[in-house]
Amino acid sequence: MKSSNAVAAEDALQRTTGVPPHQAGGGRRKATTAIRSWLVISDSGHLRVEEAGKHLIMRRTGLPARDLRVLDPQLSYPSTILGRERAIVINLEHIKAVITATEVLIPNSIDPLVSPFTQDLQTRVSRSCGSPQPEDRESCDRDSDTTPRAVSNGQALAGSPMAALDAYKNGGTKVLPFEFIALEVCLESACRLLEAETSTLEQEAYPALDELTSKISTLNLEHVRQIKSRLVTISGRVQKVRDELEHLLDDDMDMAEMYLTKKLSHQRVGETSFRINVRNVGLEPDEDRDEGDKTEIESRNESFSVFKLNTEELEMLLEVYFVQIDGTQNKLSTLRDYVDDTEDYINIILDEKQNQLLQMGVMMSTATLVMMLGVVVVGILGMNIRIDLFNYGTYQQFWETAFGVFGGCFALYILAIVWGKTSGLLH
Repeated sequence: MKSSNAVAAEDALQRTTGVPPHQAGGGRRKATTAIRSWLVISDSGHLRVEEAGKHLIMRRTGLPARDLRVLDPQLSYPSTILGRERAIVINLEHIKAVITATEVLIPNSIDPLVSPFTQDLQTRVSRSCGSPQPEDRESCDRDSDTTPRAVSNGQALAGSPMAALDAYKNGGTKVLPFEFIALEVCLESACRLLEAETSTLEQEAYPALDELTSKISTLNLEHVRQIKSRLVTISGRVQKVRDELEHLLDDDMDMAEMYLTKKLSHQRVGETSFRINVRNVGLEPDEDRDEGDKTEIESRNESFSVFKLNTEELEMLLEVYFVQIDGTQNKLSTLRDYVDDTEDYINIILDEKQNQLLQMGVMMSTATLVMMLGVVVVGILGMNIRIDLFNYGTYQQFWETAFGVFGGCFALYILAIVWGKTSGLLH
């Protein structure tokens, strides 16, 4: 028989790990691997670290599992910006984050490249909602509050979705919504990183290319090859971020999905108006109530479509960083053109060297041919036959014959070179 303390411990272990006690070892190991540390930055600028599993994050943000896989540091995904119903998924270079209307969740907070991003985000959020003046703080709280304060009774609720939307527009033009502040910091951090890598590559590439043009060597060629490989890699990353921003700018519906604060505000306004209509259900006939509900739904849908098409604020924000990333791409394109021009120049020099070697080969082949003619003459004269030159010849005749053979070979060589130059074979 087990004691009551042992039974209670087993029950607590089962509730914690989600598996029976006899599988507690494996279940604890699986649960540990499923839980991840998330750095959470709230809309007030407070920073904290939370331990949460994938399913908890899915319930918290409303994201499907395939979107959370984009944030997995062990998997390689291209740069992506996904706008969902309750969250924005950011995967830009070293920035991986989930942005909601009230907080930002960062999975890879231990990355050294992420530390400046988190500090910048915390500073930016605290600056937007951390003013010491009371009137500024009240304005910031009013802008960041997703529950409309004007909804207090049925009379004030008439046309409340449009009224809340107008209030949001009038008050939200001064301060960006929280999700846009976080999105701006993400874009700024990614663009700054790509711009820094591009500048570093430019400072290293131009001197190396100039040195290669002055001296072609194996070491310089290897250095330029590594630079070109880095150039291709950075260009691909910059192009992917540019394509993602261009895709968002071309699709108004995707941009409208990223207005999380507005959607949350309209949702709460609709819920409040529905509750008030339910309270007044006994004061209206059924037909009037049905017609009123339809009018209410149509009004909410119209207001939702109105703010859905008004994406000028986000469009202006994205255009700024689209221009910046486009400038970075232009720098890389200029550098790529310079590399291509250098390669063309090097190929021209190598072709010239190859032509010189070919001309030298032709000249050496011609000299060999002429010398072979002399060797033939010497071979003929060296044959073991009886001629008067061998019987009665003197040393003077020997030298005359020898110099005559060499002189004839030289004359033939000169004639061959002159003929090659006049015919265009040699330069």
